[in-house]
Amino acid sequence: MAKVPQLQNTRIGIIGLGYVGLPLAVEFGKHFPTVGYDLKIDRVQQLRAGHDSTRETTAEELQAASHLTLATDPADLADCNVYIVTVPTPIDASKRPDLSPLIGASETVGHLLKPGDVVVYESTVYPGCTEEICVPILERLS
Repeated sequence: MAKVPQLQNTRIGIIGLGYVGLPLAVEFGKHFPTVGYDLKIDRVQQLRAGHDSTRETTAEELQAASHLTLATDPADLADCNVYIVTVPTPIDASKRPDLSPLIGASETVGHLLKPGDVVVYESTVYPGCTEEICVPILERLS
């Protein structure tokens, strides 16, 4: 069984800075080294300027997260040992889930995983999705 990292050694990576990921990143960033990662460069630039267009956080809350780094380069996640995936899982016109954001995030994390790292999926998915889709990607790429 893998050893759980000590809290003082925890470095958290939040993948996806939407309405779920950003508040998590801000709260964790108040206490732990945290990297908030998003593919959208303009989103990260806005957040760095203290503006959250989703209104999930305020400029003051962003500033209070003194251990939070905002990034668009996956390499900035390399030192993390806990990854929390919070990407959207939209549905198409036929009400089928579009798993491409989840697959992309899993590939990003898979390339960075080290023994003992922890991955948490906060994205809304159907039962079995993480075991059937995400875990094989993590295993193949790590």
